[in-house]
Amino acid sequence: MVISRGEVVSYLSMCAEEGVNLQRGMNYRLRGDYSVLLMSIRKGAPYADRIEDDGTVLIYEGHDLQSTKGGPNPKTNNQPMTNPAGGLTQNGLFYQAAIRFRNGHPPELVRVYEKIRAGVWVYNGVFKLEDAWLENSNSRRVFKFKLTVTDEDLASGDSDTDIEHTRLIPSGVKLEVWKRDNGQCVRCGSRDNLHFDHIIPYSRGGSSLVAENIQLLCARHNLQKRDRIE
Repeated sequence: MVISRGEVVSYLSMCAEEGVNLQRGMNYRLRGDYSVLLMSIRKGAPYADRIEDDGTVLIYEGHDLQSTKGGPNPKTNNQPMTNPAGGLTQNGLFYQAAIRFRNGHPPELVRVYEKIRAGVWVYNGVFKLEDAWLENSNSRRVFKFKLTVTDEDLASGDSDTDIEHTRLIPSGVKLEVWKRDNGQCVRCGSRDNLHFDHIIPYSRGGSSLVAENIQLLCARHNLQKRDRIE
């Protein structure tokens, strides 16, 4: 894989990484052996995604009926398991994958990208899809999917030994850091190949929850720093 967990990417770079034009948020088995989800926890985001358990768990909301001219308001209808032709929707495909995991099959591996502002995305890493259910929300039924972050690299099969990389930085913290650091590396001012970096690593007591412990570094300075405290 070309990009790494925590890397800031544009929409075009994200599409180039996945080899397709990503037109929807849920993409089951996009390239045959893994799936892709696009998430957002920004104010005004269309779905109620959330992070739990100190940044290790993503609760992802399923997606609505496709909006059609003269059709029903998608936000007033149950999220669909099947499409009009009877096949599974993306909700249904992910739901069935979660049920297979419950029944003892290997988990679906999912790459997750997060939108933090217009034109700015972050690659959040590889997750395991572990559960799914339907719940009531404003008089309708919506899908919820539980995904747990892993330390896997789908391209190499290696694990990331930096434990802080398996903790998601909250969206609000990412946005605060992006604004504070002016969208550039704090060391050299580069705006290319940026990463959200823990100043004090999680493994040494640093937090993912406060902007004071997160900074923007370019790839070169991020690799130089790695897991040491300066």
